Amino acid sequence: MSKIGIVIEREYMERVKKKSFIITTLLMPLLMLLLMAMPALIMSYVDSSAATVAVIDNTRVILPELRSSEDLRFCPAVDATVDSALTREGIDAVLVIPENIIDNPRAGLKYYTSGPSSVGTEAGITDRINSIIEAHRLKAYNIENLDEILSSVKSDVSLTTVRADKDSEESNSSMFSYGIGIAMTFVLYMFLLIYGQMVMTSIIEEKGNRVLEVVVSSVKPVQLMMGKIIGVALVAVTQMVIWGVLLSVMSAFVLPALVPADAMADVAAVQSGHFDQVGDSSSIEIIQAIGMLGNVGNIVTLMALMTVFLVFGFLLYSSIFAAVGSAVDNIQDASQLTSLAVFPILFGLIFAMVAAADPMGSVAFWMSMFPLTSPMVMVARIPFGIPGWEIALSLVLLAAGFVAMVWLAGKIYRVGIFMYGKKPSVKELVRWIRYK
Repeated sequence: MSKIGIVIEREYMERVKKKSFIITTLLMPLLMLLLMAMPALIMSYVDSSAATVAVIDNTRVILPELRSSEDLRFCPAVDATVDSALTREGIDAVLVIPENIIDNPRAGLKYYTSGPSSVGTEAGITDRINSIIEAHRLKAYNIENLDEILSSVKSDVSLTTVRADKDSEESNSSMFSYGIGIAMTFVLYMFLLIYGQMVMTSIIEEKGNRVLEVVVSSVKPVQLMMGKIIGVALVAVTQMVIWGVLLSVMSAFVLPALVPADAMADVAAVQSGHFDQVGDSSSIEIIQAIGMLGNVGNIVTLMALMTVFLVFGFLLYSSIFAAVGSAVDNIQDASQLTSLAVFPILFGLIFAMVAAADPMGSVAFWMSMFPLTSPMVMVARIPFGIPGWEIALSLVLLAAGFVAMVWLAGKIYRVGIFMYGKKPSVKELVRWIRYK
C-alpha cells in the first residue's frame, strides 16, 4: 500500500469505528423525521389556553353575532369600564369596539389585558369581527341574495406545473423542490463545517504533540495533508451513502404503507400526466410532494449528486482548514484564520437561499459556477431539474478550484507544520506560498 493510502486508511478507520459516528449516522434520519413531526405532535397533545373576553360593544350589533368557542369565550361588559371589567373574576381581557367601526375603515379595536396576550387569541378575535363587519357592509347595498352571489363567483384554482422540456409530462412542485433544496443545502453546510474543522483539529493536535515531525520523516507533507483530507472525506461519503440507503428504503416501503390508497392513486395519476383523474385538485401540491418523495430513482439521483458536490466541496474547503491547522499551535489561535474558510461557506448558504427562490436567475447561475459557493448553490438548484450541462460545468469548475486550492494549501502546509510559537499573519502566509 502507498504511503498516502496508509494515511487515508488510518484517518478513515479511526473515525468510522467510533460509537459516536455509528449512533449519529443511524439516528440522524430518525431525529430529522422526529423534528419535522414534533410541532404537530405537540399541538395535538397540548391544550391551548382558553381566554374569556369581556366586550364593550358601542355599536350594539356586533356582540350578539360574536360566537364563542372552546378556547375563546365572549361575554358582555354591561355598564362597566375597562378597569372594573378587568378586575372581575374569570375575565382575562376586555375588548372595546368603537361605535363607527362598521362605517369607518380606519377605525380599530382596543384590546386590554392584564398580562401577555396570545397571538392565536388576537387572530381569532379579529377574524370573527372582520367577518361580521363585512356582512353588515354587504347588507348596506340592499342586493338580494348577495351572499349567495359572492359564494358562487368565488374562485380557488390550483396550479399544476408541467415540465414541457421533458420527454414525458412531468409534474413538479416548486414549493417542495424549494424545501428539498434548502434542506440539502443545510446538510452540505453542516458537513463542510463539521468535517472541515475535524481536519483542522486533527492537524493542530498532532502538531502540538510533535507527531507530525516524526511522520513527515517518512511521508511528504503534501501526501500527509491529502491523506488526511481524503480519509475524512470518505467518512463523510460513508455517512451520506448510509443516509441515502435509509431514505431510499423509506421511500420505497415506508411511505407507500403510510399513505392511504386513494392518495396513492392520485399520485399515480399525476405522475402519468392524467391530472383530470385527481380526486382533490386543491391538494395537488401535497400529491406532487408525495410523488417526489415516493420516487426512489429521484431520491437516489438527488443523494448521488449531493454526494458528488459534497466530495469536491469538502476537498476544496478542507484544504483551507488543513492550511489553517498547520499554521497555528492551538484552537484559540485558529479562530481568526478560520474565517477564511467559514465566510465563503456562509456566503454560499445565503446565495443558496436566493437560488432556491429563483433557480434560473442570473445570480443563481453564476454563484453555482463560482467554486467557493457552487457546492451549496448548485445543490439548492438541483431539485428543480436544471439542465445537466450546468451541473457538469459546475463540477468541472469546482474540481479546478479544488486543484488550485490544494496547491496553495500544500505550500502553506509544508512550512506551517514546522512553525511554532507564533500565529502567522496573512502577509506571512502569502510569503510561505512564494517559497520554492
